[in-house]
Amino acid sequence: MTLTFTLDPAVDAKLRDEVLALWADVSNAGGSVGFVPPVTPEDIRPQLVKQLIGMVEGDRLLVGRDEDGVVRATAFLTLNRHRLMRHWIWLYTVMVHPGLQGRGAGRALLDAAAEAARSMDGVEAIRLTCRGGTGLEDFYARCGYKEVGRVPGAIRVAPGDDRDDIVMLRTLG
Repeated sequence: MTLTFTLDPAVDAKLRDEVLALWADVSNAGGSVGFVPPVTPEDIRPQLVKQLIGMVEGDRLLVGRDEDGVVRATAFLTLNRHRLMRHWIWLYTVMVHPGLQGRGAGRALLDAAAEAARSMDGVEAIRLTCRGGTGLEDFYARCGYKEVGRVPGAIRVAPGDDRDDIVMLRTLG
């Protein structure tokens, strides 16, 4: 399945509902996107609202849609507010529908995010974090990201299940 990527789509109720549904599907499939299963779209809504509000301050939303126009992938490109760090951005809520895992959609999303970042004035690199214990750092490394930091046990998935918070960086050269 080929996805078509759009940067800064019009945010309406349909888009919000599709992103919420995707986020719930990814979370409930074990994806490390800020929630642990079971979760509903309503559980996620407050976090999505916070991220959408960031768009007023210049953050960007990248969505990937399937041939039917349904949102199947997302990433938020989040600006640094610190004046000495404006040359790199954060990539948050990087999601691909579980049904597309292993089919190149994740790499396509990260490549589209890199292209979007290159179009932003002065942006030279992208940083993201991922939850240890999932193998995501290996996937990101194959996509051009390098591990630049790790905080052991910083993410508590459940009592007795602490995971490393891994910081990855991709320069845009």
